[in-house]
Amino acid sequence: MPPQPARRMADIQPFHVMELLRRARELEAQGRDIIHMEVGEPDFPTPQPMVETATRFLARGDVHYTAALGLPALREAIARFYRDRFQADVAPERIVVTPGASGALMLALAVSTDPGDEWLQPDPGYPSNRHLVRSVEGRARALPVDAATRYQPTPAQVDAAWQPQTRGLMVATPSNPTGTLLTAGELAALHGTTSARGGLLIVDEIYQGLTYGVEASTVLAQPALAAAEDLFVVNSFSKYFGMTGWRLGWLVVPRCWVREVEKLAQHFFISASTPAQHAALAAFAPATLDILEERRHEFARRRDTLLPALRQLGFGIATEPQGAFYIYADTSHLAEDSEALARRLIEEAGVAATPGLDFGDHLPRRHLRIAYTTREARLLEACERMGRLLG
Repeated sequence: MPPQPARRMADIQPFHVMELLRRARELEAQGRDIIHMEVGEPDFPTPQPMVETATRFLARGDVHYTAALGLPALREAIARFYRDRFQADVAPERIVVTPGASGALMLALAVSTDPGDEWLQPDPGYPSNRHLVRSVEGRARALPVDAATRYQPTPAQVDAAWQPQTRGLMVATPSNPTGTLLTAGELAALHGTTSARGGLLIVDEIYQGLTYGVEASTVLAQPALAAAEDLFVVNSFSKYFGMTGWRLGWLVVPRCWVREVEKLAQHFFISASTPAQHAALAAFAPATLDILEERRHEFARRRDTLLPALRQLGFGIATEPQGAFYIYADTSHLAEDSEALARRLIEEAGVAATPGLDFGDHLPRRHLRIAYTTREARLLEACERMGRLLG
């Protein structure tokens, strides 16, 4: 018998959207035209001020490791961004720059999770969360959520699900795959529940900035929560800032956990990408923010174009997204199985969308996640193609 992988690998499922993207690329290589509405990646290029900053840095050739916690100037820039944009007091010393938000999630879970610890997570939710928990020998426990609560967990639900082995709760605002938000009051109430139980709260703000009809916010704008010793906040340069391929994110850590997180970062990563960190120094410049805000308005126009077009085709949308760039659509009136529907869409119509299977076990075969990360004309063309296929 050949050597076998670790037992935990039996519980690690593939990231289905990446498998779908691979199939899309295969079809494109055969000459097929595929409209990409599956992957959570903005179609805009990295803003030019960031590219120029990275180019000047690389031209010097002095590309070495940074400190494990990140480039001091970038940590200070992120802290200023919290203060200037959200009036949130976040010390630079609490900010850890990471290889993408995935690196931030890895650190938060690895520093806090013992074997057998349980993390409560909304279902549907971001698929990697449960697998990252399993990779540190924890257990993910699903909290089924639906449109009645805007696909977000409630304090009562968290309290009822809490067990002696529960370590904490993970939430996202805006969320993936539904694009819904948690209000400041709801976040405070959820933190009150986890804190009363002696647990932790991890808030994913990866899509912060991409909101429509409501101002962007952070849980850290609430003074009581900004100083909480049982709250981790994950963020990213990928979505609002358009730096997906640069692989850069950050984690806001309670002061009492910083040294422990630093030790893990030293061993896991050495440091995040140095060129990416230098590019991100220009992320908060006024010229860059002007570009990013215009892109946010473009995402809003795409959302407002796609929502009625999908409804006309028979997709059910009970809760309209207020953030991110996804629509979580009910396909039960169109097909018995959203996974089979997704296969038909890509193979027969050249439209790639992600089946609910990626996001958990709560009614996954009734839903598709449809991303509006391509231009309006292509979104409308996708709807025309789906209309022909669906009859």
